[in-house]
Amino acid sequence: MSGPGQSCLQRVSIAMVFICALHLVVVLLYYFNTFQAMKTFIQAQQQHKAGDKRVKVTWELPAIVTSGPDTNSTTTPPPEIRDRSADLPPCPETPPHLVGAQPVEFSHHIDLNEVKRQNPEVRDGGRYMPKECKALQKVALIIPFRKREEHLKYWLYYLHPNLQRQQLDYGVYVIEQSGETMFNRAKLMNIGYAEALKEYDYDCFIFSDVDLIPMDDRNIYKCYSQPRHLSVSIDKFGFRLPYNQCFGGVSSFSKEQFQKINGFPNNYWGWGGEDDDLYNRITFRGMSLSRPDVVIGRYRMIVHERDQKNDPNPERFDRIGRTKLTMDSDGLNSLTYKVIEVQKQPLYTKVIVDVGSPSR
Repeated sequence: MSGPGQSCLQRVSIAMVFICALHLVVVLLYYFNTFQAMKTFIQAQQQHKAGDKRVKVTWELPAIVTSGPDTNSTTTPPPEIRDRSADLPPCPETPPHLVGAQPVEFSHHIDLNEVKRQNPEVRDGGRYMPKECKALQKVALIIPFRKREEHLKYWLYYLHPNLQRQQLDYGVYVIEQSGETMFNRAKLMNIGYAEALKEYDYDCFIFSDVDLIPMDDRNIYKCYSQPRHLSVSIDKFGFRLPYNQCFGGVSSFSKEQFQKINGFPNNYWGWGGEDDDLYNRITFRGMSLSRPDVVIGRYRMIVHERDQKNDPNPERFDRIGRTKLTMDSDGLNSLTYKVIEVQKQPLYTKVIVDVGSPSR
């Protein structure tokens, strides 16, 4: 028997079933979406952690080694250096912003804070690369050093603008000999070569005394097909080459050229002889010197007294005479030293080292 009350009850029951079913569907959809969201979040977190790990590995710098170098090793530049020049056109062979001859004076006071302000594109450690093009060479400038702070200020003041106009990808390394042992300029050059390669894949090395300032920015601080003697015309010698075999002051070597001669000798303690030994090494390996002309290759030398613990080496002439016998065993392949401290200064990297003492 049916009536109006029963029909109303049926409709209410059907409505309640429909509402419950709808509620169940909504709950299931919500649960499914939440599960998917959580799964996606967990995967993203795992990928993020893996990505962080990869970035740390990429940015990690090589450890500082306290003995001789692996001269065949290469260093991958950090990402900010690689990415900056990846899509740039190569720089021109002749840099367009050179000014040529310029005055060089040593009478004014140099404030390194002001030098830094004048060279805002130079990064800490003395690193620079041009923004407008990709440099043709990666150049490490090596300065053997001890107690020449005022000379270094002039070098930084004049050279940083020159090197930037020359559109070089470069870094400046001041290699300071610690202690009071007899000075060993040549060994400091070898150490600079080894330490620079730990930081960047340089392919050209400029070895420069701290007291020599070029007077013409057309004297490009780069490497050539043969080892290059850059400081050919110094005011101290009347702007003339003292003798034909002279190779002292400022010179450049490609990485391959420097390895071919086994670098500088390590056993020249005190002043003199190591540059003549280097000249011998070049000729014994079948290479020759290249030089700028005496106008472009003009330099001024900062006048100074001879340093203490850098007296003339009484053994230098005997050692020069035996270069052919010693060059394969004395050089990069026999280099030992200890790094005491590496300082990233605003305009240069200073590496303080213990070079040992003369063998008896």
